[in-house]
Amino acid sequence: MSHITAIVPARRRPGRFDVLIDGKPDVTLSIEAVERLHLTVGAAMDEQLAALLRDEAALLATYDRALNLLALRARSAAELRRLLLRKGEPASHVERAVDRLVQAGFLDDASFARQFTRSRVLGAGLSRRRVQGELARRGVARELADAAIDEVFAEESVDEEGTLERVARKKLKSLGRFDEATRRRRLFAFLARRGYDVDDIGRVVRGREGGEGEGERRGEGEGEGEAEER
Repeated sequence: MSHITAIVPARRRPGRFDVLIDGKPDVTLSIEAVERLHLTVGAAMDEQLAALLRDEAALLATYDRALNLLALRARSAAELRRLLLRKGEPASHVERAVDRLVQAGFLDDASFARQFTRSRVLGAGLSRRRVQGELARRGVARELADAAIDEVFAEESVDEEGTLERVARKKLKSLGRFDEATRRRRLFAFLARRGYDVDDIGRVVRGREGGEGEGERRGEGEGEGEAEER
């Protein structure tokens, strides 16, 4: 019968431990699993325990993959779940990993929605409607999304009309080399992609015809006009 001959820190996975069976690395586990399963050097390995260790190792691999994805950027629970499944992780392991991350506070849709809203509204100049749509696509519940948007708009004193004007002014600086009709068309499309109301966009575009547009045509956007912002 095989035996556990060593439990040592994993070289390539900090905080994880390699379990050696008969002198050979067999599975990599968390210290929590090692303690919970009462694994000790010298313990006998039967088929039931071997299968349990393999399942624990596979679950940990899914969990660690989820942590790595969260380290790249914040995500909602549903978004993380979909991504792990697309990468081929077993559905049962994905659910357990997501539940564990939620319980640990590493996954928090309310916090994510606030962070996402603040970034997209203050940084990218998106409208409330566009942010709502983006959060919905990421699987955030409507009530959480609305609460987060309301909170951020209140905290940051967001004036959507003022934001629209600011975003339009900034975009026009990159369109200085184009003729009036092209500038208007590109500006309209740019603002529409950010989710603003068509009537509000029309008002802003019309308000920038004439005098203010002349100043923005004088080379302010040199070298920037060819790239359309998404």
